[in-house]
Amino acid sequence: MTKNIEPFSGFTKKIFSFFSRLEKNNNTVWFNENRSVYEKELVAPAKSFVASIAPFFNQLNPSIRTEPKFNHTLMRINKDMRFAKGAPYKNYFLIHFGRFKMDSEFYVFLDKSGVTFGMFLNNTSGDEPYFNQNSKRFRNEIIETSRKYRINNKFDLLTFAKNEPVLVKSNYSFIKNYDEMIELNYILIEKSMDKSDKKLFSSDFLVETIREFSMLYPIYCFAISPDPLKLIAEFEEGMGAAV
Repeated sequence: MTKNIEPFSGFTKKIFSFFSRLEKNNNTVWFNENRSVYEKELVAPAKSFVASIAPFFNQLNPSIRTEPKFNHTLMRINKDMRFAKGAPYKNYFLIHFGRFKMDSEFYVFLDKSGVTFGMFLNNTSGDEPYFNQNSKRFRNEIIETSRKYRINNKFDLLTFAKNEPVLVKSNYSFIKNYDEMIELNYILIEKSMDKSDKKLFSSDFLVETIREFSMLYPIYCFAISPDPLKLIAEFEEGMGAAV
């Protein structure tokens, strides 16, 4: 599947102008006229990014999906009009790495302003996902993990309100603001890059996301397993502890 996909060499500035123009022309006629731009400047590099980061995730946790295709790691830009009203297209593009729908996952989000990337934690109650249980059971361990992997004050904390991301705390600290986080049903721990950031336009972005996802993975372990400490121990043995 990845045989004919080029290695990731960065996104292009045309992506951000595409989203700006889509915002003003969100209709099927305009989109069909600009479909080649969408395919070449957005879909193709997104597939390259997925294919290039796949070996990292496969080593990290083989249960994470890494197929460079829609409904697996790429979210379609067109809305399901059975459940949506108004404009037929989303004004953003999502690349995500989880195990199943509504699983906690890692993501890269592109819109007209730039790129955000980080980790989504599903904190709703139920047998799985596990973060809702583990955030209470392993409170001290999560805080210590955030300290050990130097996560605090490096990411922003957001949640969803009416299906839109809303900033809760800039430079979030698990140590200082843990109780604030666990009250949220949906947790986003992320960083942002403005569309002018040069890293976006080279393989440096791949290096950056691998570094940040590695930093966040030990926290992710508390969201996907009833025995997160075992997963963290396996990660440290296989990938090396970031201490």
